[in-house]
Amino acid sequence: MEGKENQFAHPNCNMSVKPDSPWKRFRRNPMAMAGLVFIVLCGCVALGGPWIRPDGTRHANHQQLAISRLRPWSRVDVVRIPKETIGSGVVRMWWEGGRELSWLEVPVVVLGEATDSVWVRPVDAADTLRLLSLSARDEAGWKVSLQDRSSRLFILGTDTYGRDVLSRLMAGTSVSLSVGAIAVFISLLVGLTLGLFSGYYRGWVDAVVMWFTNVVWAVPTLLLVMAITFAFGTGFWKVFLAVGLTMWVEVARVTRGQVLSVREKEYVEAARALGLSDRRIMIRHILPNILSPVIVISAANFASAILIEAGLSFLGLGAQIPAPSWGNMIREHYAYLTTDLAYLAIVPGIMIMLLVLSFMMIGNGLRDALDVRR
Repeated sequence: MEGKENQFAHPNCNMSVKPDSPWKRFRRNPMAMAGLVFIVLCGCVALGGPWIRPDGTRHANHQQLAISRLRPWSRVDVVRIPKETIGSGVVRMWWEGGRELSWLEVPVVVLGEATDSVWVRPVDAADTLRLLSLSARDEAGWKVSLQDRSSRLFILGTDTYGRDVLSRLMAGTSVSLSVGAIAVFISLLVGLTLGLFSGYYRGWVDAVVMWFTNVVWAVPTLLLVMAITFAFGTGFWKVFLAVGLTMWVEVARVTRGQVLSVREKEYVEAARALGLSDRRIMIRHILPNILSPVIVISAANFASAILIEAGLSFLGLGAQIPAPSWGNMIREHYAYLTTDLAYLAIVPGIMIMLLVLSFMMIGNGLRDALDVRR
């Protein structure tokens, strides 16, 4: 009998095939993986902080007006003059976004070279556009040793104040990711709490929570953020709080809907019959089973937080100068959009677009990977 059953069995039939895990389904989405790689790279840049930036000063704010508005891939000779500085620890350096330089850096034009020294002249503002072609050996200058002379390469050039554009972009990455991460954390903390209580207890608790949620949802997000910043003032941390307190509404509504759909399930009824507390039922039995749509919304909220922060910084209500937010970088240079220096405003805009697009692609990939019907 066993032989007859094997005779009619299809050779490729395997009834015990396990479905793919969400991670495997996510990896098959090339757009989502591309977004994940870009976000990981941005995270590494943000964590690297001043140690991997060409300009490791605080906020990448080393201003040198004599070399302002240099073109990309410009190289400048500099003389470094040692000075006394107060050292700072590694944690403090990362927290403050940079360090104080232990030297004074002076851009120079090389007039002539000797065996162990070089004649240089400080760069004037009029020399900026001719910096790479100057050769005035007959003019008086300084005599400095070869050890004090070095050169700096500005891959993306310098801005209006002579700051390294690439370093400012890299420092702005930490601002955008920090705003998104803290805003999403606050929205999850508030949204999950209200949504769980509303969906689990129903009745008057649900009515009060949903009334408050609808009132907040009726106010446009950007307008509410502007009202909060006007009331409590502008600043780095106040932007985090303002954006986070306006993004919990969608999380609360989705959480409530998911709790309403699972609170009558057999495992929840069994937990009640065993006498478990409401808090344990919500945290241990309901919350893990409703996280899939919440994770997808969190990815979208991350992208929205980055856009809101950039918009507030452009309006002057977000991160304040000299903090290197991509929004205020656009604000400082949008007047150059009709000139050959338009890249000073376009490059930060491209970074905002790529980071937001990456989070949206990850959200779409998570939606498909966590879909139980697949």
